[in-house]
Amino acid sequence: MFLIDMFNKKTILPDAETALPGRTQEIPTAETHFVSGRPLKGPYPDGTKKVLFGMGCFWGAERLFWKMPGVCVTAVGYSGGLTPNPTYQETTTGLTGHAEVVLVVYDPEKISFARLLKTFFEEHDPTQGMRQGNDVGTTYRSTIYVYDEEQLAEANAARNAFRKALTAFNHGREITTEIAMAGPFYFAEDYHQQYLAKNPDGYCGLRGTGVSCPIG
Repeated sequence: MFLIDMFNKKTILPDAETALPGRTQEIPTAETHFVSGRPLKGPYPDGTKKVLFGMGCFWGAERLFWKMPGVCVTAVGYSGGLTPNPTYQETTTGLTGHAEVVLVVYDPEKISFARLLKTFFEEHDPTQGMRQGNDVGTTYRSTIYVYDEEQLAEANAARNAFRKALTAFNHGREITTEIAMAGPFYFAEDYHQQYLAKNPDGYCGLRGTGVSCPIG
């Protein structure tokens, strides 16, 4: 019974009373991007925009985006929860409320937001709720956290388009992707940043539905 209770808690978002307290100081992380050498925390080039994508385990998701022309910087971290400056170990308990996310800094003159959204919806299964494949818990939920109203409208439109595509292919589950304005983003620890560039044979749990998203 104890194991069942622990499993259930990891799939239920905490509230202000049950969330871990966190800390005021930032968790140390890398200074530069392991692949590009650019400053991980900026300053970012003029004219670039940001978005946060949660697609399950952030290792494989980050690799998808740093390879895309027009993406300037990527970083992994935690967002969408309550605990300030959480550690990785804290987020895995499900008691911080955060999702594992990828910060994508991109140049809209070189790559469209629609192209990023198309990759997001096609490269994972956004219908699984509080899990992604064998990775179970609130940290692995599907999320898009945006930084302006234009992005918000475009993300919602992309979700609707992909929902229709899933229905056409008789994919029975509803999309559970959380789309909202971005709150605080906390950079993950150094060893998580660009993990699959440092460990090319490392774990990547990304699995799409096989359905094309009709945008971009």
